[in-house]
Amino acid sequence: MIRLAVMVSGGGTNLQAVIDAIEQGTVKNAEIAVVISNKKDAYALQRAEGHGIKSCCIAPKDYETRDAFGHALIDVLEHEKIDLVVLAGYLVILPEIIIKRYKNKMINIHPSLIPSFCGAGYYGLKVHEAALARGVKVTGATVHFVDEGTDTGPIIIQKAVEVRQDDTPLSLQRRVMEEAEWKILPQAIDWIAGGEVSVVDGRVIKRQA
Repeated sequence: MIRLAVMVSGGGTNLQAVIDAIEQGTVKNAEIAVVISNKKDAYALQRAEGHGIKSCCIAPKDYETRDAFGHALIDVLEHEKIDLVVLAGYLVILPEIIIKRYKNKMINIHPSLIPSFCGAGYYGLKVHEAALARGVKVTGATVHFVDEGTDTGPIIIQKAVEVRQDDTPLSLQRRVMEEAEWKILPQAIDWIAGGEVSVVDGRVIKRQA
């Protein structure tokens, strides 16, 4: 049984998808040990409380340096004996010390088909605004391991979503969540919990079931 820390900044819809998948048994051998937010009023913390999951707020602004913030996060993760850190709509750039400490043990969900519409400045609704402005016919979501870059780590799984003629950024965001994000984030966690993925030479290798 691997222990997860889910890190969130907002409403926590991806957190809810993981909670539901664990409760329904589609994610096996994993439990959420703690939910961490950088915002005290994040609704995701209420979701955690409603399911009896420990939660806390660790905000960068409460620390004098980024390293101090990073060490505060590491203290919680080590205290909870975390095996996998899940960034589920977490909008803070993490200090390098924590990324190195959890190399190949930290994953992120991004609302596009990386390498499209990713990197600095591409987050939340901005991703979908850019996709519509470019006129792409297909978008989607990606789960990847986190490295020192922004959205540059090894890709675990992607799922495509059709862009419709009448889409707005909000309608596209919602459909990408429903059709891709909420499916592939639990799937990636289940694979990792089952020992089915490994990183070799910067690429994810999935063991055949």
